[in-house]
Amino acid sequence: MSGSKSSDASFAHAASQAPEQHSNGGAHPLGLTVHSLPEARDAVAGTQRTRHGRLKMLGVLLICAAPVVASYFTYYVIRPEGRRVYGELVNPQRPMPELVGTALDGKPALLASLKGQWLLVSVAGGDCNDACQKHLYLQRQLRETLGKEKDRVEWVWLVNDAALPPPLLAPALQQATVLRLPPEGVAAWLAPAEGHALQDHLYVVDPMGNWMMRFPAAMDSSGAAKAKRDLDRLLRASSSWDEAGRPAKP
Repeated sequence: MSGSKSSDASFAHAASQAPEQHSNGGAHPLGLTVHSLPEARDAVAGTQRTRHGRLKMLGVLLICAAPVVASYFTYYVIRPEGRRVYGELVNPQRPMPELVGTALDGKPALLASLKGQWLLVSVAGGDCNDACQKHLYLQRQLRETLGKEKDRVEWVWLVNDAALPPPLLAPALQQATVLRLPPEGVAAWLAPAEGHALQDHLYVVDPMGNWMMRFPAAMDSSGAAKAKRDLDRLLRASSSWDEAGRPAKP
């Protein structure tokens, strides 16, 4: 025990002495330098700045999304009494798949390249029978009747087989977008009403690429007038965030 007390006293005495100096003036190599630690308030301030930055970023995202959310809320939720929608709203909406097709000139084309515009879509085989030609006519006429807003809508024919379109359709199709796609890919995205075939309807796709409406099968001129009213409402509801033409790529 006395040895232990003697050691403790010697350690205490040594600790109280200044570090020995070498002949070259340097401190003893065992001398330690104690650096001050950052204060707690600095760490708290840094955490708060990070949190504020994240909140600002979230706020910017919400501001950018607000017009889109508001327009869809207006169309889907706030409906004045007595308003009737001719087309059937698709719920949940179906996003555009990543499909690769071919244009009429045989060049590859992505379905996703059609995003950025409202799309009025028909589906049919390349031989385009009478029902197909009627749909193409209605698509063109519906777009033309939109007046100054027509440039916000693109009429699209999705060809779901390997047949070539009749040459007599070539002049009219110069105003359309024609894309040949795998039939199983189209069927996985668009769907007909029960008891009908895919080619019986016209489909509406929003600028984000979501299929969101299907017009009734066998649409006649009276139905086309009702379909125009639906398109007018969609274009008005989205006028705050959608413009004619596709957004420029960064």
